[in-house]
Amino acid sequence: MDLSLEILGLIAGAITSIGYLPQLYRGYKTKKLMDVSYYMPGVLAIGMSLWLIYGIFLKAVAVIIANAFGITCSIILIIMKKNYS
Repeated sequence: MDLSLEILGLIAGAITSIGYLPQLYRGYKTKKLMDVSYYMPGVLAIGMSLWLIYGIFLKAVAVIIANAFGITCSIILIIMKKNYS
């Protein structure tokens, strides 16, 4: 794969993945996740798991990294919601 496309993929993955960080930070600081549904991070984790598998088969590093990070954030969010509820 062209290096510039790989860099573009890594940047795109980083931007979309950091979308979790404000919610994780706020949940950690306030210990309140009542407004967060279990379904949202659960469904996203399933979808990202499929994307991760897809990325592994294609050997697409950007897809693998972005979705592995997103799955991790989804799982952390679910655990935080369970612990703080």
